[in-house]
Amino acid sequence: MLQVTFPEIARTLETLSAATPAAETHGCLCGALCMSAAYSIERWFEEIIPEPQDIEEGERRPLGLLFTDTVDALRGEQMDFQPLLPDDQEALEQRAIALAQWCQGFLYGFGSCQPARAEPLPPDVQEILRDFTHIGQAIVDVGESGEEEEQAYAEVVEYVRAGVQLIHNELAEARERDWVASAAGAKGSTSDTDDAGEGPTPGFPRGSA
Repeated sequence: MLQVTFPEIARTLETLSAATPAAETHGCLCGALCMSAAYSIERWFEEIIPEPQDIEEGERRPLGLLFTDTVDALRGEQMDFQPLLPDDQEALEQRAIALAQWCQGFLYGFGSCQPARAEPLPPDVQEILRDFTHIGQAIVDVGESGEEEEQAYAEVVEYVRAGVQLIHNELAEARERDWVASAAGAKGSTSDTDDAGEGPTPGFPRGSA
């Protein structure tokens, strides 16, 4: 369960002059977390906020709660992950637009964290990503909101929810391998520097001191 609401996050992002809407912002976070075990809240802020260094504690709190709740939901065993979308009280057209934005954000976050030499994705993950692409590109024209339209929207939201959980679970081993490789590379860089005699300051890769 999320401790923050869609309107809270939307207001916070508006205050921070964020370029992306609330749904897309959360989609970006979820896509990145599915691909990278090292994705941090600071990197997320850099993606969504023009001046992340100026964010105040009152503005950071709702975003921090959203980040933590999302990580816990994806990694937990309760399967209670939920995409951040407008409540059912909002017009169906607005909810459908937000869902499309969410999928666009997911694809961006997923792609931006993909390693340069990433292994091929499992077929079921590829299929879900293709479906997310179609949802993100859909032209929203729901017309009159009725029972059938509401049911169709609910089914797509459930597909997205379950699809994200599946992707996160399917890529668990790949995230772990990337994490280990990244940690080993960082350790190797430090060791090389330590052995360099009069080289750069220990603890920094060559050229960055």
